[in-house]
Amino acid sequence: MIKYIGSKRRLVPVLAEICRASGARTALDLFTGTTRVAQAFKAEGTHVTAVDSARYAHAFARTYIEADAAATDVGALRAAVTHLNGLPGKPGYVTETFSRQARFFQPHNAARIDAVRDAMDSEYAGSPLFPLLLTSLIEAADRVDSTTGVQMAYVKQWAPRSFNPLELRVPELLPGAGRAIQGDAVALAGSPGLGHFDLAYLDPPYNQHRYFTNYHVWETLVAWDAPEAYGVARKRVDSRDPSTRSAFNSKRTMPAALASVVRSVDCDLLVLSYNDESWLELSELESMCSVGRSGTGGQREVATLSFDSTRYVGAQIGIFNPSGHKVGRVSHLSNRELLVIAGEAALVARVVEAVGSMEANPSPGPAPGPAAGQAPAGAGTRTVVAASMVDRLQQAT
Repeated sequence: MIKYIGSKRRLVPVLAEICRASGARTALDLFTGTTRVAQAFKAEGTHVTAVDSARYAHAFARTYIEADAAATDVGALRAAVTHLNGLPGKPGYVTETFSRQARFFQPHNAARIDAVRDAMDSEYAGSPLFPLLLTSLIEAADRVDSTTGVQMAYVKQWAPRSFNPLELRVPELLPGAGRAIQGDAVALAGSPGLGHFDLAYLDPPYNQHRYFTNYHVWETLVAWDAPEAYGVARKRVDSRDPSTRSAFNSKRTMPAALASVVRSVDCDLLVLSYNDESWLELSELESMCSVGRSGTGGQREVATLSFDSTRYVGAQIGIFNPSGHKVGRVSHLSNRELLVIAGEAALVARVVEAVGSMEANPSPGPAPGPAAGQAPAGAGTRTVVAASMVDRLQQAT
């Protein structure tokens, strides 16, 4: 998987346990990103619908969620990867924009990316292998980039990994069918075509930083439209277009957008992932999740699990100006990841108990620590479980 800010890699064991304990046969991952969580649900035998507005996320979802390993011609896939790995470099848009005008990739790898991406369009367009090869290329490029994880900047000196040669690998596909949808979460959440789910997982953006610009290089690799670029990071010019902005990236519009999604998703169990560095307080999130789906009335039982988590590497390094001088300071190295769980009382109690029981058998993943107290009363009991989880989470994955 690619380096990804907001990744739930360390919480995957907990989320997989929630899926198992809920007995879900259908699941929705509405802000799927790299599909880590969606893959964990699919590995449990669940039919997953993975949704995201980003082009690169949709490519991942077509590969890891929609594609069925049992129905894929793995021999043809391996042959295609071998063929693309054998292509010589041919400088093009990536070389000019992201190597000469910027320093995301060393020239030898940028030229290889150009050659491989061109060959994919000319030789595999329309093939069921296309999204799989596109995913392989993005992951290969991520392994040799020179960033701290986001593409709003690149490091002053070439990262050691950037010297490695670009190498595509065969994606590790999962058996079973799934569904990949590209679209806006607010518009899709209440649409009849989305359907009903046993489990719905929501991991919305938390602040003003947009994934469209954080991963603009991957957007361009998927679109392959040679956009006009601007700024030091050579971002796509359509980054300035209001249509590429999300309601979740504005403190003014985000609460209503999230409330609309939570209210509209048709599911038995809702799991909302958030953290304590964001715009909404825990009490607001719990109140929002306690309201039953639009048109159904009633209220949901709510419980919240809380986990300590190390912040992303860029936040640990600090802020530097273009000359390489440090101009900011690191305020804190960890935050609290929150999982707000809402649904019928017995179902919520069952999944919370299952996560708690992981402490007795920690090999599947981390376990929450002792209860830290009761949240304010409302619709159902809102148990807040505090946990110091960093080491165990990292060991588990």
